[in-house]
This record gives sequence, structure tokens and C-alpha cells, in this order.
Amino acid sequence: MTPELLARLGTPDGATALAAAADLADAPPLTAASALRARGLDPDLAAAALTQAVLRRQARTKFGADANVMFFTRPGLEQATRSVVSRRRAGRLAEGGVTRLADLGCGVGADALAAARAGIRVHAVDADPLTAAVASANVRALGLAGLVTVSCADAGTVDLSEVDGVFCDPARRRGGSRVFDPRAFSPSWDFVAAVPHRVPRTVLKLAPGIDHGLIPAGAEAEWVSVDGDLVEAAFWCGPLAGAPRRATLLRSDPPSASRPDPPSASRRWSDSPAITGSGDATAPVGPVRRYLYDPDPAVVRSHLVAEFASIVDGTLADPRIAYVYADSATPTGFARCFEVTEAMPLSVKRLRSVLRERGVGRLTVKKRGSALEPDELRRSLRLAGPEEATIVLTRVDDAPTVLFATPVPAA
Repeated sequence: MTPELLARLGTPDGATALAAAADLADAPPLTAASALRARGLDPDLAAAALTQAVLRRQARTKFGADANVMFFTRPGLEQATRSVVSRRRAGRLAEGGVTRLADLGCGVGADALAAARAGIRVHAVDADPLTAAVASANVRALGLAGLVTVSCADAGTVDLSEVDGVFCDPARRRGGSRVFDPRAFSPSWDFVAAVPHRVPRTVLKLAPGIDHGLIPAGAEAEWVSVDGDLVEAAFWCGPLAGAPRRATLLRSDPPSASRPDPPSASRRWSDSPAITGSGDATAPVGPVRRYLYDPDPAVVRSHLVAEFASIVDGTLADPRIAYVYADSATPTGFARCFEVTEAMPLSVKRLRSVLRERGVGRLTVKKRGSALEPDELRRSLRLAGPEEATIVLTRVDDAPTVLFATPVPAA
């Protein structure tokens, strides 16, 4: 799509094409395109409308009902913040005193839209002309033009003297591929790291795998998961910082969710389940116990396993592996719990024999600290039988170990 085609989608003819395409989003592409052309629609406009119809349907998992009127590019949708995350971030920014926000690298506008709904005035910028045009179209589509302005500009040229907060989400893709080296971010990491010195109330959104060594001094580093999937890291700087590390667990909005109300005292950002701590604590080490906890990836990546272990009175069987063991099954949303029924040294030959004796034909394999690949292990075991089992491949006191385990239902 081009900015010109996007503009045409905003005309009455574009609205007609979008409405027709919405009914054909599930049809085979050639069938849908032919059906639209049969209605006399311009082929380019029809193709753009069909692309939007497909992307809007996919976007419902991130944006709920808003997706039905928003515009997207495929990369923009893939990189966009989920609404449950952006809404919580906006509430935290508002409670932190931010009233005028610069959104550097706004993408399709997910965070700018959420901030505006929290009552914050936003100047959103993106260096890509099409992406900036899409963000601007979304601002208009959701009726937020009075609170959000969008510009196509390099983040480094933006005047930050008129804002009291910055949200910066540097581009981490190039030519369709992910970029992992911070030096290759756009804007560059040197620019990004310097923003908190210019505007103290700054939030930096980064990939979950970001090096802890890059956390700015005095900042809070937060890792966020949604439905158990680790989705982002965020560095909260200046007055916005709380604990040194935070692991936050969120649940996704239903796809049919309507536009949320602004954050209120009854639904504060701090109500979200979270564990905080220094990120430097260590958990005690002990033997395998009756219950095994597999912490949420946000807990693991934020280095807060020791803090989680203290919640369940747990220990580690190996100081380098983030499995927590305890004598009781404590209800918690921060980890999956398994009852350990048997432990033995890892031997593929012996494991094959045991599983055959028990008639196991379906095997769930979990692992931490093991070089074995679950799919390859299943093939080598040549399983057959009506029973199913769960095993955990790990290390206990640095020795390769297999645990037989039964999932404990969540409370």
C-alpha cells in the first residue's frame, strides 16, 4: 500500500470498498478480488481494501473492536503494542504526571491512541511516510484528532522542550528481519539512551531479550507477558521508576472488546499482577520436592525467580535453572505448577523402557537446562500406547535429570 492508496480508502469510494471487502475477508484471495471487481471497483482500490479487511480481522486479537475501523500495514500490525499493554502503560504515564507526550516511533499509533484516551496530549512521529499516514488515519478513525498530532519525521529532529514525557519505541526490524544489535536500532541506541537525560519522564519500549546491562541507571526495568507470552521489556526512567525490576502479567482483551474507558481509581495500572525486586537476589538451593513451579517468562527474564520462590516457600534444585520446588501447591498466577511423581537420572534408553512399560504413546516434554530437543527425543523414544505422560528435562545439582510430573489445575 502507498500513502495515496491509503488516502483513497478514506473517501466514500474507499468506504464502499472496505465494506464490501469485510464480507470477503475469509474468501480465497482470487475469489475475493474477482468479486470486488465484479462490483465495478477499481482493481488497486479493491486490492487495498481486501488487504485491510484481512489485517483488521487479524488485529482484533490486539485491538478488539477498534480494529474494525483502524488501518494497518502488515509490519505495523506485527510490531504494534497490544491494547491491554498500551492501555496499562497510558494509565501509568498519566498517574506519573505526564500530560504532554512525545511518541517517538509511533508505528500504527497503538500507544499514542491509548495515551490520548488517558487524557494525555500526544505528538506522535514516525520516520516512515506510510506508517505515519496510517497512524494519522487511525487517530481520525477513533475520534482522537483533538489530542494527537502525527508527523513524518526523524525522531532525532523532534523538539522535546514542549513535552513532559517521552515514549520511545525504536524500530528493531530491517528489510523484514529482526534486528538484535542495539547499535542497529532506529533511532540508534545512543540517541535512545540519551532521551531520559533530556526528559526525565521517559519510557523505552524494547524487545524482551534486551541486555540487562543496557538498563539506564536508576531506571525500572519491566518485563510484560500477556496470557503467558513474553511480549516486551520497558525501561521506566526518572520519576516514573519504581522498583529496580518488575514482572507484570496481563490477560488479553476479548476480541470483541469495545473502546475502554479512561483509567480510573477503580482500575489502576498497579492493579495488574506483578512481582518486584532488585533482580539480584538468589533463591536457596535444595533437593527436588513434591511440587515443581515453572515461572512465567516475565518472572524469569526480569531475574525475579528468587522473589517468586519466596512466595511459595520454594527452592531451586540447581542455582542456574529457573524451576522452583516446594512442598505444597500454592495457588499463583506467576507460574504453572506440577506434582513431581518420580525423578531419575536422564538416560534415553532407560526412559524408553519405562515409557513402554507404562504404555505411554503421548508425551509432553518440558525442559530447562537440557540440550535435548523435545521433538527429536519423541522420535527416538518411538512411543506407542494409549496412555499419556508429562516429563521435565532439567538438571539437579548439575546432573541431567528427568522428572515425571502431573499438571496441577489452576485455582
